[in-house]
Amino acid sequence: MNEVLIMSVDKKTLQKRRMMGYFIDAAKQIIDERGIEALSAREVADIAGYNSATLYNYFDDLEHLTFYASLSYLKDYIYDLKCHMKSAKNPIERYLKVWECFCRHSYSMPKIYYEIFFGRHSTKLNNSIKDYYSIFPEELEDMEEDIKPMLLGQDIYERNLTLLRPCINAGYIKVEDIDKLNEMVILIYQGLLTRLVKGQTNYSAEEAKEKTLFYLKQVFISFGVCV
Repeated sequence: MNEVLIMSVDKKTLQKRRMMGYFIDAAKQIIDERGIEALSAREVADIAGYNSATLYNYFDDLEHLTFYASLSYLKDYIYDLKCHMKSAKNPIERYLKVWECFCRHSYSMPKIYYEIFFGRHSTKLNNSIKDYYSIFPEELEDMEEDIKPMLLGQDIYERNLTLLRPCINAGYIKVEDIDKLNEMVILIYQGLLTRLVKGQTNYSAEEAKEKTLFYLKQVFISFGVCV
């Protein structure tokens, strides 16, 4: 009896993941072709081969689906990150290398990254990422083990704390300073990303990246860290 129940649950879970995958792939197709603003539940459902009522069996709303579809764009960042960190000689260099890579990708696709880290569903980031990679497990292949805790953080604050902790262990940052430093870094990034999303600046992605790195280094210096 229990074995039958477990098999039934597993089948339902697999079916749910498969259906979610159809809709996520359809949404990504639209984003690739016309941008995130072009998404509509009806068109996504049409491309997936279902009706929009079926879509809402698997996603709370269109924004929820948009969030999941946006997660697919982390793949290029994660792949690039693995190569980018190899030259880092200490935890501070590693931290700045991660941010350099993150800024390069996020400022090139500001609306996508804003949706992931500051959109309405960003508070569910940890669970959503786990769900996403259960649907697309191949995207986790060859990922460095020390990247996974950062990737699976509950939100962007927790993810950044994961990167900062080795700097504490190595004696670069005082324990009592970490929360303030963490918040300052995220506020700098969120501010620049928001301005790009809203068209409030004419910075190129490269200029925004360089400004962010400059301000991040200034934050470290203000806490007595040599960078």
